[in-house]
Amino acid sequence: MAGATVTVTDDNFEEVVLKSDKPVLVDFWATWCGPCRQVAPSLEAIAAEHDEIVIAKLNTDENPATTARYGVMSIPTMNVYKDGEVVKTIVGAKPKAGIEKDLADFLK
Repeated sequence: MAGATVTVTDDNFEEVVLKSDKPVLVDFWATWCGPCRQVAPSLEAIAAEHDEIVIAKLNTDENPATTARYGVMSIPTMNVYKDGEVVKTIVGAKPKAGIEKDLADFLK
């Protein structure tokens, strides 16, 4: 999975995210969200540079159950899951360096 972002859905969220043996950053996004589009290249770069974390994307319009389950009210919201639990939440668009700073505990 290293090198590219993965797409998660309501159907595969548990398998891909909650059961992962690595931390997983899930980017809750939508096609109409400008800040989500701004953050996407940064997340793709982080995915390409770091194999110790999985970068996943979940389209909130297409996957309302997971979006509601985690109380995502504004996007972009990025939740980091470790051992099936949310261990960090990042809300809003940030430059790559800002996201990497927020993820420092999970990156080598």
